[in-house]
Amino acid sequence: MNRPVEQTSQGPRSRKQIWILIGAFFAPLALAFLLYYGMGIRPTGTTNKGDLISPAVPLPEVELPGATDQTLAANALRGKWSMVFIGDGACDARCREALTLMRQTRLALGDKMERVQRVFLVTGNCCDQAYLEAEHDGLLLGRIDNPAGQTLLETFPDTTQAAGLGRIYLVDPLGNLMMKYEPGAPQKGLFEDLKKLLKLSHIG
Repeated sequence: MNRPVEQTSQGPRSRKQIWILIGAFFAPLALAFLLYYGMGIRPTGTTNKGDLISPAVPLPEVELPGATDQTLAANALRGKWSMVFIGDGACDARCREALTLMRQTRLALGDKMERVQRVFLVTGNCCDQAYLEAEHDGLLLGRIDNPAGQTLLETFPDTTQAAGLGRIYLVDPLGNLMMKYEPGAPQKGLFEDLKKLLKLSHIG
């Protein structure tokens, strides 16, 4: 006579193991969601050297007068990556330091430098032409001491102080203001960020 097969009660145990696996998978996600959205904790290990402007700010297309009879075209901040400095046309020590850094950064990009341009937005006292022509050939210049220039300036962070902060700004080829570099930022930071962006981007 055959003995009946013993039934094992694996059902509840299997279900328990499944719930443990589900919990182990979703618990870290739930914790990350809580920290990020509920408590406002953000990761700090970003690789960019400049300060990200988030969200990026689309700049208006305005035509600006230049130093002489030439003008800065309305679409001048489109089509290439632009390093932009805002300052007085007499160009003090910080202005000269920033313009020199922009020039050296572009040259250091080697065969990719044609994708990058330098722009000086002048707030007044335009301009120390002898210095600019001798040291910064190819620099684009636009005066913003006029209504069109004020329209452009109003889109920059800290509008009322932007002219005196000594920052360098980075604008993408679509005309979006995306990063800023304070005077005390590491000088190689601008180059490292641009090098990475040019490698990853297919625009400009």
